[in-house]
Amino acid sequence: MKTLLHFFLFLITLWVSIIIPAVHCQCIQDQQLSLLQFKKSLMIDPSFNPSAKLISWNASTDCCSWVGVTCSRNGRVLGLDLSSEQIYDGIDNSGSLFDLHYLQSLNLADNQLGFGSQSIPSAIGELMNLRYLNLSRTYYSGQIPIEITRLTRLVVLDLSNNGAPFLKLGSPNLHTFVQNFTELRELYLDGVQISEQGREWCRAISDSLPNLRVLSMPRCDLSGPFLESLAKLQSLSVIRLDGNSISAPVPGFFANFSNLTVLSLGDCELHGTFPKEIFQLPSLQSIDLSYNDQLDGSLPEFPRNGSLQYLDVSWTKFSGLLPNSIGNLKMLSTVHIVECKFTGPIPKSMTNLTQLVSLSMPNNKLEGSIPSFSGAKNVGSIDLSSNGLTGTINSTHWRNLTKLSYLDLGSNKLDGNIPASLFSLPLLGGLYLYNNQFSGPFPEISNVSSYLLNGHYLDIYLGSNNLEGPIPMSIFSLRCLWALDLSSNNLSGSFPLDRLHQLRNLSHLDLSHNSLLLTHDYTNLSYSSSSQLVDLRLVSLKLRTFPNFLRNQSNLGGLDLSDNQINGKIPNWIWSLSQLGILNLSCNSLDSLEVPSNNLSNLEYLDLHSNQFHGQIPIFPSLYGVYYLDFSRNYFNSPIPSTTGDMLADTQFLSLSSNNLNGIIPESLCNTQWLKILDLSNNSLSGTIPRCLTTMSTLEVLNLRRNNLTNVNEFSHNCSLETLDISGNQIQGKFLRSLVNCTQLKVLNLGNNLITEPFPCFLRSTSTLRVLVLRSNKFYGSIRCRKTNGTWPVLQIIDLAHNNFSGQVPGTALSTWQAMRTSKDDAPRKISNLQYDGPGYQEDTITVTNKGLEIELVTVLTIFTSIDFSCNKFNGSIPEEIGELKSLYALNLSNNAFTGAVPSSLSNLSELESLDLSKNKLSGQIPLELTKLTFLEFLNLSYNQLVGRIPSGAQFSTFDAASFEGNKGLWGPPLTSYNNTGFSPPKQEGNHSNPGHEIDWDIICPEIGFTCGFGIAIGSLLFCKRWRKWYYSGMYNMLLKIFPQLEQRFGHHRRHVYVHQRYWRR
Repeated sequence: MKTLLHFFLFLITLWVSIIIPAVHCQCIQDQQLSLLQFKKSLMIDPSFNPSAKLISWNASTDCCSWVGVTCSRNGRVLGLDLSSEQIYDGIDNSGSLFDLHYLQSLNLADNQLGFGSQSIPSAIGELMNLRYLNLSRTYYSGQIPIEITRLTRLVVLDLSNNGAPFLKLGSPNLHTFVQNFTELRELYLDGVQISEQGREWCRAISDSLPNLRVLSMPRCDLSGPFLESLAKLQSLSVIRLDGNSISAPVPGFFANFSNLTVLSLGDCELHGTFPKEIFQLPSLQSIDLSYNDQLDGSLPEFPRNGSLQYLDVSWTKFSGLLPNSIGNLKMLSTVHIVECKFTGPIPKSMTNLTQLVSLSMPNNKLEGSIPSFSGAKNVGSIDLSSNGLTGTINSTHWRNLTKLSYLDLGSNKLDGNIPASLFSLPLLGGLYLYNNQFSGPFPEISNVSSYLLNGHYLDIYLGSNNLEGPIPMSIFSLRCLWALDLSSNNLSGSFPLDRLHQLRNLSHLDLSHNSLLLTHDYTNLSYSSSSQLVDLRLVSLKLRTFPNFLRNQSNLGGLDLSDNQINGKIPNWIWSLSQLGILNLSCNSLDSLEVPSNNLSNLEYLDLHSNQFHGQIPIFPSLYGVYYLDFSRNYFNSPIPSTTGDMLADTQFLSLSSNNLNGIIPESLCNTQWLKILDLSNNSLSGTIPRCLTTMSTLEVLNLRRNNLTNVNEFSHNCSLETLDISGNQIQGKFLRSLVNCTQLKVLNLGNNLITEPFPCFLRSTSTLRVLVLRSNKFYGSIRCRKTNGTWPVLQIIDLAHNNFSGQVPGTALSTWQAMRTSKDDAPRKISNLQYDGPGYQEDTITVTNKGLEIELVTVLTIFTSIDFSCNKFNGSIPEEIGELKSLYALNLSNNAFTGAVPSSLSNLSELESLDLSKNKLSGQIPLELTKLTFLEFLNLSYNQLVGRIPSGAQFSTFDAASFEGNKGLWGPPLTSYNNTGFSPPKQEGNHSNPGHEIDWDIICPEIGFTCGFGIAIGSLLFCKRWRKWYYSGMYNMLLKIFPQLEQRFGHHRRHVYVHQRYWRR
C-alpha cells in the first residue's frame, strides 16, 4: 500500500513538472493579437529576400514559438528581436508594439525605421520594464524623446548610428537623459550629436552611472578635457570615444581601470604624452590611439602573457624603439603603427607572435633586416613600406605563410634577388616590392598555386629597382594578374605585346623606363580583343609607332606613351577609345592631329607638350570634361582662338606656354569656371590682360611672363592667387596696390617691366609671400616701411636689382624674415620644390643672379634663399642684422653706394655660397672672420676702398685676383705676392675693420720716426759745440780715407783756415 502511494505521488509530480509548465508557456491571446497587429503595420523592403523571422508569425501557431519572440513561463512576451529584417517607414506611437508592457528586451537594430526623417516614437517610454533596448542603425533622426528617460530599469541602451541622419541630445541634455538610469551597465550613443564640453559630459556620466561598464560615445561632438570625476567609474571595461574633439592629454588615472579591456580614442585631437602604464594593464585587449597627430609617446616594456590583441597608434608622434618585449604579447593579432617616428630594428621577438593576422608599420624610420614571421600561420597582411630596412629577403621565411594575401615592402633599401617562392604563396593577392635595390633577373615563375592561376586578382609592383635581363615568358601563366608594374628597372630583351591577350584580367601594365624591345604584330588586330587593359604606360621605350593592338582596347582609360620617338600624325582611331580618360603623348615628335568629330566625354587629361605641332591651336568641340590640358613647348603660331574657354568648361589646368602664339588673350578663358592654373608664358601675346582674369575667384596660378603685354587691371577682393608671374612684359604699375587683395600670394614676379612706383610696403601684410621679384623696373625711393605691422615670415627670395631704390637698408626689417634666420642645424627642413600644390604639375620659374651669373631657376627648392639688392642707389653701412639670416645662400649688394666696413657678422651666414659686395664704397680691412664661410664658392669684393692684407686660408685660397681688384689698399695673395705698398702688414690679433675716421698708425708711425730723428740730428749740430766738432772731424777723416788726394791738395792749410774761421765766428 505504501509502495502504491509512492507511485501515485510520483505520477502527480511528473504531471506537475511537465503538463503545467506546458500550459503556462502558451502565449497569452492578447499578446499574440498585439504581435500580429504589429506585424501588419510594418513595411518590408520588397527588394530584399522575405523576412526570415516575420514569415513564421501567423495566427495558427503559438506566438511563443515564433522566431524572434521570447516568452515567460506564463506566456507573456518578454523579448522581441526583429533586427536586420529590412523594416522601413517607422513605428507609429499608437502601434500595438507598445501594448506589450511586460517586454524586457527589444532589438530593432539594422532596419530603416527612420526612413523619411522619422524620429524615435515617444511611446517607447511606456515599455517601463525594458532592461535591454537596441535601436542602433535604424536611421532615426532628430531629438531623442524625453520619454525614454522613464525606462529606469535599463541595463543596456544602444542608440548608436553610423552616419547621417543623426540623432541628437539637446533637450534633454546628457545629464537629464542618464540621471535615472542607475542600473545601466552599457551605454552606446555612437554618432548621437551631444555637443557638450568635458566638464558637462564627464560629470553627467560619473555622477549618474556608477556601475557603468561600457561607455561608447564616438563621434558625438564632445570636447575635453577629461575630468578627474571619471576615475570613480571603476567598473569600466570598454571606453570608446573616437572622433571627438577632446583636445587634451590622456589622464593617468585611466591606468587605474583594472577591468579595462578596450580603449579606443582615435581621432580625438589628443596631445601631450600618453601614459605608458595603460599599455601594461593585464586586462587590456584592444587599444586604438590612431589619428592623433599631436600625441607623443612610446611603447613600454610589455609584461609576459599580456592580453593585448589589437594595437593601433597610427598617425601619431609615437617614437623610440620597438621594445623587444612586444614578443611577450602572445595574443597579439593586429599591429598598426603607420606613419609614426619609430626607429631602430624590428625586434626579432616578433617571431613569437603566432596569432598575428595584420602587421602594418609603413612610413617610420625602421632599419635593419626583416625578421621571420614564419610562425604566424594566420597572417594575411604585412606592410613594412617606406622605412629604411636593409638586407635580402630570405625565401624560407615566407613559405609557411599560406594565408598571406598582401605583402608590401616598397620604398626600403632591400637588395639581392627577389625569391621565386613569393609567387608560390597560395593566397597572394598583392606583392609590392617597388623602390628598393633588388637586382638580378625577374624570377622565373613556377609551382604556381591554382588560386593564382584561376583565382582572385593579383597585383605585382616591382618598379624602381635594378632588375635586369628579360621578362620571363612564364609571367603569362598568371591568368589572374590584374596589375603589373616593372617600370624604372634595367630590363632588356623583347616583350611580346601580342601575348597580352592571355592575361585576360590584366588591367594595369607599366613597363616604362626600361630597355625593352616591344614586339607586336601590325597586321593582326584581333589577338588582344579579349584583354581588359584599363591603364597602359609605355614611357621612354623608344617606340616609333603607336602599338596597333591598342585599337581594340575598348576599356582603356589611361594611356601614357610619353618620351618616345613617335612621329607623324596622331591616328584618328585613338579618339574612338570611348573610355579614354587620360592621354599623355608628350615629349615625342608628333606634328599633326585631326580634330575628332566624336564626343570625348570621358577625356579628363590631355598632355601633348614638347612635340612639333604647328599652325593653329586645335579646337576640340567636346572637351567639356577635361580638367588638365597641356599644349606647351610646341610650334603653334596663331592667335588663341576666341572660343577656347567656351570649350573648356571644367578645365583646371591650361598651359599654352613656349609656343609662338600672338594676338590678345581671349576673354572666353574666364568661362572656364574651375580654372586654377593658367600658363601662357613665353609667347608673343600683346594688349591688356583681361579684367576677368584679375577677378576670377578660382585662379591660383597666373603665369604670363615673357610676352608683350602692356596693362593689368586691378585685382578684386576675392583674389585667390598663390603665384603671379607677369615678368618680361611692358607693364606699368597702376594695378600694384590692388595686390593687397591677394592674401594667399606666395610667388610674385614683376621683373623686367616698366613699373615706376615706390617700394610696395603694403605687401608686408601678405604673410604667405615666399618669392618677391621686382628686378629691372623703375622702382624708386626708400624700402623702409613705416606704419606697417606685417612681416614676411616665410620669405626666401627677394630680388630688387636694377631699379632706382635709394637710402639705407633697414636692418630691423631683415630681422623679421624668419625663414632666412633659421639654419638647417636649428630646424631640419625637408627639401622639396617650391611649386603649386594642385591639379597637374606646375613649378615656379624665376631668374636670379647667383655666383656672378644670371641664371633661370626652373626648379626652386624650398631651402634656397637669396637677397639681391644690386644695381640700385642704396647707401650707408651694410646693416649688421644681415648676419642673422643664417640660412642665406646668396647675397648680392653690388653696384650701390654702401660705405663703412664689411660687417664681420657676415661670418654667421654658415650656408652662404655666393657673396657679391663689388662696386661700392666699402672701406677698412676684410674681416678675418669671413674665412669661416666654408661653403662660399663665389666672392666679389672688387672696386671698393678696402685696405690691408687679404685673409688667407679656407675658401679664400680658391678665389682669384678678380675678386679683390680695384682696391688700392689691398695686398697679399692672390692680388700680390708681397707688400708692394710700403705699408706694414696688419696686426693679426686686432680687428681693423672699423670705419675709417681713426688714425692709421701703420702709416703715420714711420713718418713720425723720420721727423723726430732728423730734428735731433740737426739740433745737435747747431747747439752742441762738442758734438759739432766731433761730427766735422769725423766727416773730414772719412773723406780723407775715401779720397786720399784731398790731403795733398789742402794739407794743414785747410785745417788752419777752418779753425780760425770757427773762432772768429764765436
